[in-house]
Amino acid sequence: DKILKHKPDVLTLDVEMPKMDGVEFLRKLMPQFPIPVVMVSSLTQKGKKITLEALEAGAIDFVSKPTANIAEGLKEMMLDLRAKVKVAARANVSHWKNKKPVEPRRKIEGSSALAESTDKVIVIGASTGGTEALRKVITAFPLTMPGTVVVQHMPAGFTTMFAERVDSESAVRVKEAETGDRIMQGRVIIARGDYHASVVRSGGIYQVRCFQDEKVCGHRPSVEVLMQSAAKSVGANAVGVMLTGMGHDGADGMVAMRKAGARTIAQDEASCVVFGMPKEAYNRGGAEKLVSLNNITQTIISLLSQST
Repeated sequence: DKILKHKPDVLTLDVEMPKMDGVEFLRKLMPQFPIPVVMVSSLTQKGKKITLEALEAGAIDFVSKPTANIAEGLKEMMLDLRAKVKVAARANVSHWKNKKPVEPRRKIEGSSALAESTDKVIVIGASTGGTEALRKVITAFPLTMPGTVVVQHMPAGFTTMFAERVDSESAVRVKEAETGDRIMQGRVIIARGDYHASVVRSGGIYQVRCFQDEKVCGHRPSVEVLMQSAAKSVGANAVGVMLTGMGHDGADGMVAMRKAGARTIAQDEASCVVFGMPKEAYNRGGAEKLVSLNNITQTIISLLSQST
């Protein structure tokens, strides 16, 4: 009733509420009255699961409740929440209007629409709104897709479950990054929360390295770290993709990739929740062109076909 009366710009929503949990509420709210929602989540397994379901149901981001040192943790959480509310105020959630509830997807069998190209590497960066964009892109990957490394801004503890959820719906294998993981055809590796991920070449193969250096562009994991490493280690054999997100993380890294001969694209404004990172990548000359979310996977495949 208050939402209809006051028409708020942004809503914060607790994952666990009496009578109706946050996800159930969102599934009712978003098709009727789409507004940007930031979830407040606990770090329990149940809390993490519901948070990911909330992102699938239309929430654009979340903050985690503190578990230790509550006084200091609460201060940090409120700073994080304020920052995310400001981002949410500019988010585009209009595509949720009259949207039918999404049924949970089952694991799909991949087509072999792409010739084998073991020397190629795809790197993808995403932030606000990125979990759903990534699901859409990755679940459409055929089994023959080259090895892919993803940085999605997400805190520690959530990336494991996110990787498992996307894996359960995809033809390709999706896993959380561990140092030494081989980047190989049919595998998508998602950077671990609170760890940078970079691509390194070891003899004739590419591997992932995970490490905890300082934040870059305000983030750990950082898209900038991933894309700079792809420019250096993979060069012209890489494809870079920038999805929805706030800020400029990865923009200069994508410029470096393009200078090294890589092919690069970014998500267009109309299909982005927040047109920040793709806009910066495009304006700085990093992304060759802007592409609608619905066409990202097919565009990657056609770029790979051109360069094989």
